[in-house]
Amino acid sequence: MDSCPAPVRKLDRTSIRELTEAADALLAAYRSPHHPRLLRSLPAAAATLGHSLRHLVRPVDAPDGICLLRGLPVDDDAIGPTPGHWSTAGRAGAFWDVVLLLLGTLRGRPIAWQGQQNGRFVHNIVPSPGHEQEQTGASSDVLLSPHTEDAFHPGRAHLLMLGCLRNHDRVATTAASIRHTALDPADVALLCEPLLPILPDDSYATARASALRPPPVRTLWPSETGLTLRFDPAYTPLDQAPPAHRAAYARLERELARVTVTVRLTPGDILLVDNDVTVHGRVPFRARYDGTDRWLKRASVHIPDNRTRPPEELREHGYGQAALVAPGPAD
Repeated sequence: MDSCPAPVRKLDRTSIRELTEAADALLAAYRSPHHPRLLRSLPAAAATLGHSLRHLVRPVDAPDGICLLRGLPVDDDAIGPTPGHWSTAGRAGAFWDVVLLLLGTLRGRPIAWQGQQNGRFVHNIVPSPGHEQEQTGASSDVLLSPHTEDAFHPGRAHLLMLGCLRNHDRVATTAASIRHTALDPADVALLCEPLLPILPDDSYATARASALRPPPVRTLWPSETGLTLRFDPAYTPLDQAPPAHRAAYARLERELARVTVTVRLTPGDILLVDNDVTVHGRVPFRARYDGTDRWLKRASVHIPDNRTRPPEELREHGYGQAALVAPGPAD
């Protein structure tokens, strides 16, 4: 695992001012980033943002599949203590919720899930007591395995945004691009076969309880721009696969580990991740639960003109989990 910064896109003073003024105006009008009228106002507010900001959120460059927006200031005292659980966050860091929503609206449409964090469009990612060993964003003691965000669902994000509010311990986010791997063509062919399902993770209680039959999905598939993946080993029943498929999957895991880089987010950083090219995770850390732990904001964005995924995904049931899509300019 290499320690390597992501490609950086620096926000200039004009971009910071425009983004800050737009976010402040929306919060002043509607108070809560979860207010339905604020969500409906996003396209008009985003339309006032200048060319510089639009250029900063342009598609993530292949083959890295990640980039870092840097330059927004964070006042560690003003944001308050790190919440002990997403459900107790309330309006904490609300300005950053709106910032992510505005940036996401410049690229596509932010999405939310009915079964995760009460259908919020921006999630608080904080360590929580009792969840230390889980493969979810609330864990801390274990390695959060590299994965595609919401890999179980055909409506998963095309773009993932991780905004850092606090990271005093310099806890590293991991990332690995499928475009940097060196896989045997025979392994690629095996992993392009839709053989195994990906199950909902532990943060989706209602989806995990679904009685719907899990559909087999492709781990890899080619696209016009290169190899693409859908990957979550922690929730893939590999013991159900034939030995050759398991071996190919294991070699894919080793290749992703070989090309993994670490990004130590600092307050004000926003990591953009191409969710079809790059898997992400997090190294273990020891949570203190004293209000100073790592605190990220997470937003998922659907890009309507993205056509890189296999067409059979449209027939998947998504375990009954419905994606909520923020309004667009034509709505």
